[in-house]
Amino acid sequence: MLIGDVARRSGVSARMLRHYESLGLVRPTGRTESGYREYSSDNIRRIFHIESLRSLGLSLGDVKRALDDPGFAPAELVDDLIRQTRDRIAAETELLTRLRRIGAAEPAGWEGVLQIVALLQALGSSSAGARQRAALSAVEEVPVPVEALVEAVLSESDPNVAGALRWALAQSGEDGAALLAKGLGSPAAEVRKRAVQSIAEIPNGEATALLRGALTNPDIVVRGYAALALGTRGVADAVPTLIDMIVEERNDADAADALSTLATDPALADQIATGLVDRLAHATTGSSVRRRLTQALADIPGNTTARALADLSHDEDRAVALTATYILKLRNGR
Repeated sequence: MLIGDVARRSGVSARMLRHYESLGLVRPTGRTESGYREYSSDNIRRIFHIESLRSLGLSLGDVKRALDDPGFAPAELVDDLIRQTRDRIAAETELLTRLRRIGAAEPAGWEGVLQIVALLQALGSSSAGARQRAALSAVEEVPVPVEALVEAVLSESDPNVAGALRWALAQSGEDGAALLAKGLGSPAAEVRKRAVQSIAEIPNGEATALLRGALTNPDIVVRGYAALALGTRGVADAVPTLIDMIVEERNDADAADALSTLATDPALADQIATGLVDRLAHATTGSSVRRRLTQALADIPGNTTARALADLSHDEDRAVALTATYILKLRNGR
């Protein structure tokens, strides 16, 4: 079979077939009287083998070794190809993500594209100052896709930069909360914490709904941040978790402040007071816990609180009794 016929049958160009010959990959069986290369069925079979191995990413040198060396072991080479392919996919995925983010920002011209690229690079800088400036610029100068801000805030360990990123997200519109929600289910505790902190600073109904859902999150830290944020938003669902925080001495002072804020609603004041009193009544509640619960009653208005404090002023635990007596004096002085 002549070279033109082989090219048509195999899909390999005549030029490439001549290149294979120069490398010693495929040697024609002979030539016609006119000098044309002739290929046998074994030659054609070898060409298909070459193309199959090339499709795996092997170089022509590796292909020759694989076909000509009987002792050639493919395992190490295949492992190397797997690693190279993974690296290439990761690089291409990163590029695709960057392009999508640039497209989402809808730049008006190439100057805008360059500004967004510079900002995205700054968000990934090793300098905390550069990352913070980029976060602030994302609102004040060049609009950065929310997706990029979410990725940055979930991976940011510097508290100042994280604060700037949360602020930028809070200004960015409606999409941030939904993207941050995925972080609440992360296997990494720090990512879950950053996610709930960021959601807590987004002042919209979607964020509030996510915080309500986070009250049942398996992560105790997530539940705590969600409850504190909901307390400032006047959401009664946070009350049980806030009381738990006081009992367990987890941000108990902040939890008591959140309960005080909620108690400005007369409909909630009695509910909160009753919840605190119920915990005080538990026989297994230790002295320090009872003292914290008593202190939490200080800023809860209403008759339920007044009666509870009057009873606690005679408590057998002297520290609790003194705390309740002091709070009653302050309340009466008001």
